Amino acid sequence: MSTPTRKTASDNQWPFIRYAEKEQKWMVDSRTKDGGSRRFFGTKIEAQTFAQQCRVARENSGTSIFGNADLARYGKTVGDAIAFYLAYLRQQEKSVSVSAAVAELIEMKRAAKKSARYCKDLGLRLGRFSKTHGERSVASISGKELDAWLAGLALAPGTQNTFRRDLRTLFSFCTKREYCATDPAKRTERAADLDKPPGILTPPQCSALLTAAGNDVLPYIAIGLFAGLRAAELEKLDWQEVKLQTGFIEVTAAKSKTKKRRLVPISENLAAWIRPLAATAGPVAPVGLRKRFDAVKERAGLADWPQNALRHSYGSYRLAATADAARVSLEMGNSPQMVFAHYRELVTPDTAATYWTLAPTAAANVVPIGKAA
Repeated sequence: MSTPTRKTASDNQWPFIRYAEKEQKWMVDSRTKDGGSRRFFGTKIEAQTFAQQCRVARENSGTSIFGNADLARYGKTVGDAIAFYLAYLRQQEKSVSVSAAVAELIEMKRAAKKSARYCKDLGLRLGRFSKTHGERSVASISGKELDAWLAGLALAPGTQNTFRRDLRTLFSFCTKREYCATDPAKRTERAADLDKPPGILTPPQCSALLTAAGNDVLPYIAIGLFAGLRAAELEKLDWQEVKLQTGFIEVTAAKSKTKKRRLVPISENLAAWIRPLAATAGPVAPVGLRKRFDAVKERAGLADWPQNALRHSYGSYRLAATADAARVSLEMGNSPQMVFAHYRELVTPDTAATYWTLAPTAAANVVPIGKAA
């Protein structure tokens, strides 16, 4: 194969064209004292065409279009800067305000049948962000700004991380909708949280809570304490899924956080609490649950309520009673590692034995699980 002809008369004009042996391509050298660059082409005609375009552009706009000293330090031209800024402006045009994005996200979550409680809590937390950044376009928010806003909340690390999780939900949604080119929330720092054990209730506190509960909210509390369902799962639970005859509560895949069906055993003391109040169908949780539950906690003297106290109590006392993290993880819908890390050694076996004997005073007449009433 012969070597391509190196130059023609026009090749001696700026920008210069030559055949690069190493790359085996035609190179157009448009560098000047203010910057510029080299470009490679597969054929000479392509190189000549580009070179002529450079000459016309230089004639029309002057040498500044190809670069300046500051940009040249980074190997960039003014043309590169213009292209970058145009991309930024186009992204801004496609973006929406933070407040509009939050409203759109909440509406999407409702359409996806997320629980009313989840949507409300998500809206409240993102509403705080929208209050200070609502008029800004989503594309204009940086990860540094998000870190500063999170730090300014002055919240406990765990709560701050909950806000961070919701921001990641928002900006992931915005990235998919192309409201921003990149996800700034991914670049935020997680707050360092001490390895604190979850807050649980003592057996006397559990007894006070159950005693203070009326028939309307008692099944919700008892199932939370002695079956460990998540609050959102409890709020969706139907009496048809509480199978006293077989001794299991069914958490369906549609109602489970993990989207996987699981069966939770009904303990003897749980059966004692709920059997007299069980219905054949209908929601276990009453209308106005939060207000009713708050009133019960107040009557029981439990104003200082640990987060997820019902579920955390179940996990701690169940693991102490069984010493089987794999079994408890199946019942709770968590990994064995999470159960072992969070609930191991929080209570002694003796205290757990007391917990699992908590029953109503009329429990002597309770029919054992699996037998006809």
